[in-house]
Amino acid sequence: MHILLTGANGYIGLRLLPSLLEAGHQVTAVVRSVSRFPSTQFQPFIAKGQLHFLEADFLKDRPPVPGDIDAAYYLLHSMGTGNDFHKKEATCARNFADWIRCEQIIYLSGLVPEGRLSPHLESREEVNRILRSGSIPVTTVRASIIVGSGSASFEIIRDLAEKLPFMITPQWTATLCQPIAIRNVITYLISLLKTAKARGEEYDIGGPDVLSYRNLLIRYARARGLRRFIIPVPFFTPGLSARWLYLVTSTSYPLAQSLVQSLVNETICGDQRILDLIPQDLLSYDEAIEKAFVRIAQNRVPSSWFDSLASGQFDPAFLKSVQVPEHGVHFDEQIVPLTTERDRAVDAVWSLGGKNGWPSMNWAWRLRGLMDRMAGGTGLRRGRRHPTQLNNGDALDFWRVVLADRSSDGSSARLILAAEMKMPGEAWLQFEVTKDQLIQRATFRPRGLLGRFYWYAVLPLHWLLFPRMSKRLAAGDSLANENRLEEDGQKSG
Repeated sequence: MHILLTGANGYIGLRLLPSLLEAGHQVTAVVRSVSRFPSTQFQPFIAKGQLHFLEADFLKDRPPVPGDIDAAYYLLHSMGTGNDFHKKEATCARNFADWIRCEQIIYLSGLVPEGRLSPHLESREEVNRILRSGSIPVTTVRASIIVGSGSASFEIIRDLAEKLPFMITPQWTATLCQPIAIRNVITYLISLLKTAKARGEEYDIGGPDVLSYRNLLIRYARARGLRRFIIPVPFFTPGLSARWLYLVTSTSYPLAQSLVQSLVNETICGDQRILDLIPQDLLSYDEAIEKAFVRIAQNRVPSSWFDSLASGQFDPAFLKSVQVPEHGVHFDEQIVPLTTERDRAVDAVWSLGGKNGWPSMNWAWRLRGLMDRMAGGTGLRRGRRHPTQLNNGDALDFWRVVLADRSSDGSSARLILAAEMKMPGEAWLQFEVTKDQLIQRATFRPRGLLGRFYWYAVLPLHWLLFPRMSKRLAAGDSLANENRLEEDGQKSG
């Protein structure tokens, strides 16, 4: 089948796309910008013409409709973009419904309780009504909290449970929900393509557990071996709760506000028809947490996936799960134009660390390595296997190479490093070299209040270190180059 996948760059889209491709479908992925799509990991499918891209923003434009579309997934939403997100969602839905030509639309929405709906759920239902107003059959799937690494709701639960040993919780945490594992959601979405009787129908989907949000926190803490004390109080309003989440979890305030407003509604499956239509083993909440942590915290990826990484083979099944988290993190991003040839800039990035050193404040890197070693960590003593070559799974000082793709065909080169040093959190360092710019991003996910203090304590050092490092790498300069020049000068002298 030829599938149109909107929101291909989003959380659900990036999980659904590999399953569609592996099932043999031809996919047209709709994205706002192809340059932001992690195309490297899907290169085998692109090369054989199974995956195509369509740049479109349905708030603004309507590109030509790709021919012979059999089914389309509608995964667009604007939650977290401000108070007018419901207007944006309605506009996108109208433009899409007027634009698309296919035999079936599959729409993922939220579970709808009885009574007054939150602005978020009301907007989701308005989108459903708009899509259904057209002539194309729409299959609507409604879910409560989706449990998976990287989902906004799950990351907020993770933030709260891991950071706060004592929690004063508002009344809405007694609200019931029916969480579902991301892998069960993907199975439903894929199976609906082959289920003719599902066209035009609406289904509730959920896991086997019905829990309060307070129990979600307690059971998450138990699964992670954390002891937490939760004290319910009656005076936390949704507005105050949203501000508290914004302060504690590093999520944006509009997103926190939208989520909290929805948490006052019970989200429990009203019917079980889909269980007979698409039978599958539904993971419990505890099992879903366990599965989620297989993909969480990339600094532990090498310890669990090291064998496949060290083989040096391009493995799409692995690469599709290489995603640095975006929720609940602090980051520093530097985007600078290249001032040298692309290959020279890539060489500079691939020469980082080990005996080559680091191109900005190398003394600070060495000091951090010494501190890590004194704390029982790896420090800088591992160095690197080769001065200029990197393979997936290689050790690089106190980092581990998660992804090293030079892309010799001229497309973007990507390097992702995951920290293995002792710290109150998890850290990643990413580099992407395009044909005309270098993108450098340091990401830190704090663990507890100490993690937040750590980030802000080293922030002044980051302000000095990262801008200079990105500029020097974009110029093709590295400490290794300086050392070689010094050695050549000494020999000639």
